[in-house]
Amino acid sequence: QVQLVESGGGSVQAGGSLKLSCAASGRTFSTSVVGWFRQARGKERDFVATISWKGESTYYADSVLGRFTISRDNTENTVYLQMNSLKPEDTAIYSCAASAPYSGSIYYTKENDYHTWGQGTQVTVSS
Repeated sequence: QVQLVESGGGSVQAGGSLKLSCAASGRTFSTSVVGWFRQARGKERDFVATISWKGESTYYADSVLGRFTISRDNTENTVYLQMNSLKPEDTAIYSCAASAPYSGSIYYTKENDYHTWGQGTQVTVSS
C-alpha cells in the first residue's frame, strides 16, 4: 500500500508562485497515474492536473492551464505541481492522488479513478 504526503503549501500574494510536492512511501508509485485536486472552503473538490506514470503525458483543468505545471521524478518517488501567477481563486486545500498500478489509462481527471489520496496541503493566495 502506498502512502502519499503533500508538502509545499503556504500563503502567497497574488502573482506569486509555490511548488507543491507529493511524496510516496510504502511502495513505488512509478507505475501509477498521479493527479492533483483542490477543494476550496464550502466547495466540491475539483480536478487540477494529472500526469501519466511515465510522465510523458499531462492534462490540466482550464482554470490552471498555462500557469501550473505537473511533473514527476520516479527515481525520487515524487510528483510536483509548480504553480505560477497564483490568483486568490486558487486558494484551496490541494491533494494528490495515485491510481492503481498499471491502471490502463494515460491519465485520469475523475476522483473515482484514483486509489490512494494524501491528506492535503493548504494554499492561500491573498490579493
